[in-house]
Amino acid sequence: MSLDKMLKKNILITQIRGFSGLTRGQKANLTGLGLRGIGSKSSLLCSESILGMVRKIEHLIKIDVE
Repeated sequence: MSLDKMLKKNILITQIRGFSGLTRGQKANLTGLGLRGIGSKSSLLCSESILGMVRKIEHLIKIDVE
């Protein structure tokens, strides 16, 4: 499912990679989404701002629609 089709749905974000070697902005996006380390999960209502953060760190997370 494309990210744009997830708007206004609950999504579950799971961190699958660590903080090592990331830019300051990527680290800020991870913490802004409520992720603290590998295996941590966060359930959020998908909005444009959430999608913007997700697009910056897609390679570090796994997304599931609830």
